[in-house]
Amino acid sequence: MSEYGAIIEKLNLKKQELEERLDRVEGSLRKTHAKDWSEQAQERENEEVVEQLDQSIRVELNQIHEALSRAEKNQYGICEICDGPIRSERLEALPYTNRCFSCASELE
Repeated sequence: MSEYGAIIEKLNLKKQELEERLDRVEGSLRKTHAKDWSEQAQERENEEVVEQLDQSIRVELNQIHEALSRAEKNQYGICEICDGPIRSERLEALPYTNRCFSCASELE
């Protein structure tokens, strides 16, 4: 795992950042609505956007958790499809990827 140490550190930092952002988003969703009907309508529209953001953050956090789990098992950087190595350039660009470029291209 030492060859991926810097990438793993970036994943941990990104995980922390996303967890903090998720806390703020969840706090925003818990706020009570205004009493004015038109303000409530605007707030509900905003909630839809915030809920989509919440879902996006959760998806990325899940990918990061899975990548960190692979690192703990010394499987980080190994394609889950072909068991071949994932190039470090790909991992630097997309650190939570679990597929090499060839396998990812075939699945798309």
